[in-house]
Amino acid sequence: MEFDFVIIGAGSAGCALANRLSNNAKHSVAIIEAGGQDINPWIHIPVGYFKTMGNPKVDWLYKTQKDPNLNHRQIPWPRGRVLGGSSSINGLLYVRGQSQDFNHWRQLGNTGWAWEDVLPYFKRAETWHSNGDIDPARGTDGPLSVSPPPLKRTIVDMWVNAAVSAGYQRNEDYNGAQQEGVGYFQTTLRNGKRCSSADAYLKPANKRANLKIITQAQAERILIKDDRAFGVIVNIKGQSQEIHARREIILSAGSIGSPQILMLSGVGAARELKKHGINVIKNLPGVGKNLQDHLQARPVFKTNLSTINVEMNNIFKQGLIALQYAISRTGPMTMAASLGTGFLKTDPILATPDIQFHIQPWSAIKPPKEFHKFSAFTASVLQLRPESTGHLELVSADWREHPAIHPNYLATKLDQDTIVKGINIARKIAQFEPLKSHIIEEFSPGSSVAEDDYDAILKWVRKTSVTIYHPTGTCKMGQDKMAVVDEKLRVIGIDGLRVADCSIMPVISSGNTNAPAIMIGEKASDMILADVA
Repeated sequence: MEFDFVIIGAGSAGCALANRLSNNAKHSVAIIEAGGQDINPWIHIPVGYFKTMGNPKVDWLYKTQKDPNLNHRQIPWPRGRVLGGSSSINGLLYVRGQSQDFNHWRQLGNTGWAWEDVLPYFKRAETWHSNGDIDPARGTDGPLSVSPPPLKRTIVDMWVNAAVSAGYQRNEDYNGAQQEGVGYFQTTLRNGKRCSSADAYLKPANKRANLKIITQAQAERILIKDDRAFGVIVNIKGQSQEIHARREIILSAGSIGSPQILMLSGVGAARELKKHGINVIKNLPGVGKNLQDHLQARPVFKTNLSTINVEMNNIFKQGLIALQYAISRTGPMTMAASLGTGFLKTDPILATPDIQFHIQPWSAIKPPKEFHKFSAFTASVLQLRPESTGHLELVSADWREHPAIHPNYLATKLDQDTIVKGINIARKIAQFEPLKSHIIEEFSPGSSVAEDDYDAILKWVRKTSVTIYHPTGTCKMGQDKMAVVDEKLRVIGIDGLRVADCSIMPVISSGNTNAPAIMIGEKASDMILADVA
């Protein structure tokens, strides 16, 4: 098989690329996906992430190595292995990030990635279903449906109002003029169902004669000759075959898959490749390095109000919830992973928020499963711009083996200080009405961990914190010796090969990463088409 463009990975960025590149009938496009079709009904039901994360049919089931900064715990890292990628199993939360994030990318030498450069792609991607006036920064006719949450919960309303009472500002649109403030999350929903990147971009394009969607097709390695990529060896249902690209190959396999495929193809740190007997084609020591993620700590508060915990532990109420969704596509089954949010500063002197809250009207022993038997809510908090970076590495030259993931969380004093301050802010907000009178007790960290005991709070964080599923940075864009791609996302030193997904982020964006991933796919498509025009 031969095509003009071959895209590896049908995730958030890859689906956007496939749509835009195939929009011109003169270009033939193949998109290959290691997973299958998005036919699992739980993918399309918003609360389905409870069922899809951990399901080997749609999840890669990655796990980190034992992290010395988290009491040597291994952390599950769910990533989508299905059409739509992680946008098919995520919590449906839509966050662009701060304008300063992208201006910082530009300051690092990445021309064309300042806020004014990327904003048109955020706008092009979305249709924002506002409840009021629409900010001029929002898009109104894009393929991705973005809307306010279809339901609210009393406990979340009270948290938002308590945060305002505590001195924080209300913000109805954190994706508009500014991010700072508290309010409700925006979600990728359409008519009560998930709007994944596959729904938004692939389904409208799948009847195009020039677009081939190949599922159950895992890339083994990229074929490179004379410093030019010309094809991919793909394992399709157990059989290896070559797919050739006349113009370009675009890696959109995510922050784990993209660096792994590069390394298996001979592109990476020479010493590490030789260790596994891989022929070195290009020594790029930054491949797999610069790994960044958002680590969340999860304070839990028992409440005298009804939460999802109560409903999920009652078979009769479960039945009513299911019936409501089946009849009208409304109710708790339309709920995203979190309802309330806050982008706040741990210090007023900061230019922009450095922590984010995810307020969930439920709590769990092992999120997002195993609900507590008592009524409670979670005020999850994360540091938006962690300094700590990790890496991933091959464990062998076998494409079937997962790489070893070393996240290296909480490796710097700033990261430790910020998460402790974030927990103290969660506790502070809980002391304000109208929330205070509805809190029975702080379940976790609990009264045994004093608010002024820095060491005890940090110890609790190391013992309990988990990922919020935002791996980035492992094929970073830049001009320094650890850069993997240039500002046009071209792999340095290899013609005909680009990377377009969250692995290209030189620094992680301030918030959930699905929206930036789609933006990257949108922008990459324009750069590719401009180069082949």
